[in-house]
Amino acid sequence: MLAGALAAALTFWGATATADGTPTARVESAREVYRELMKSPDHSVPGNLLKDCKGIAIFPHVVKGAFVFGARYGKGVVCCRDSGGHWSPPAFFTLTGGSVGWQIGAEATDVVLVFMTTRGTKSLLESKFTLGGNISVAAGPIGRSAEAGTDVKFNAEIYSYALSKGVFAGLALEGARIAADASSDQTFYGSPVQTRTILFEHRVPRRPPEVDRLLGVLPQ
Repeated sequence: MLAGALAAALTFWGATATADGTPTARVESAREVYRELMKSPDHSVPGNLLKDCKGIAIFPHVVKGAFVFGARYGKGVVCCRDSGGHWSPPAFFTLTGGSVGWQIGAEATDVVLVFMTTRGTKSLLESKFTLGGNISVAAGPIGRSAEAGTDVKFNAEIYSYALSKGVFAGLALEGARIAADASSDQTFYGSPVQTRTILFEHRVPRRPPEVDRLLGVLPQ
């Protein structure tokens, strides 16, 4: 029984990896996810939160499912904003996390993380950055009520959102891990480039047109 479950899990992860697509497709998917996030005023991220944020991570099609263990897995991109308000080109990352327990089935969702501090974005340079470790993470506020509330305090360093059934909602993601995806960076930009160089120096070997398509929808 255990061997069969493990085999099924390996098949599941193999299918997930195939569905991730190319780095170029991932950037385009990230753009569409962010546009969807901002589409409905009643179910979107408050504008004053986005105005002050230091970085945004977008993970299209994060899969939560398991056969022997619960797990999340996804691939996406991160862009960071400098002191002048300019966005970096996207750097590629993976999102993983899990919970112990017997579970059958999988659930896919789009995940967006909003980084409110430079300390939070700098933590992305760690080899394995765990949400809710030294950096606080909370389910993000949603919609006009959060926008209008003058007493709303954005105290967390990262806010997380997930798109489910066409509606975004705050999502608890403590314990999930984010790691740089150097191979996707190299594939997308044509040669090796460090995560720090992309996110904090805004320098890349080449600039595919999908970069500016993505940056064009991010908050200005």
